[in-house]
This record gives sequence, C-alpha cells and structure tokens, in this order.
Amino acid sequence: MEVSSTLNGAKLSAQKGRLIADMIRKKSAASALDILRFTPKKGAQLMLKLLESAMANAENNKGADIDELHIAKIEVNEGPTFKRMMPRAKGRMNRICKRTCHITITVAEQE
Repeated sequence: MEVSSTLNGAKLSAQKGRLIADMIRKKSAASALDILRFTPKKGAQLMLKLLESAMANAENNKGADIDELHIAKIEVNEGPTFKRMMPRAKGRMNRICKRTCHITITVAEQE
C-alpha cells in the first residue's frame, strides 16, 4: 500500500531539493521527520510539510499505522523556470532564472 503527496511549483531549485531528498531517501518516516526538523534549509521545511501530508493521507485514507511507514520513493524534478531581466551597463540586459521544482514523496508500510 503506497500513498503519495505532491508539491508542484515549489520555489526551490531542483538541485537544492535533491540534496535534501538524498538525506531522507529509504528512511523510516519517523527518522525522516527528525532529520527534516533539524535541517536549517528552506527545502527541508517544504519536504517536512509534504511528508506530514503524505503520512496523514496514509492514516486517514488507507488506515495505515504511522509507526510502520517508510519513504518508498522521493522525486525532485524540474518545474517551469521564470525568466527575469536585470539591467546592466551600456543598455544591456542579463537574464535571471527563477527556478522551481516538483516534489513527490511516496510512503509505504514496511513489510
């Protein structure tokens, strides 16, 4: 039984999100919560909320035991990039890319 939760268009680059995802991949849900609570990064707070949502979905919709949950799969994919312009000297412009990502966390009960 797998339950997933998705955050689309998170204002975080996929590269920075994957650093956080690698820390909690294949861990139990309880230990992943502890890791995310004490990680001082913006992406950790986003993934903490997403993991809590996935755990609540598993408990309320599927009747799963929270103590038996582990992270089965976590994906951080690139989202749309917002392009902005910054004026430079002599009438030129530089492009600034505001990157986003899509985060998906799937939790499952341990066998």
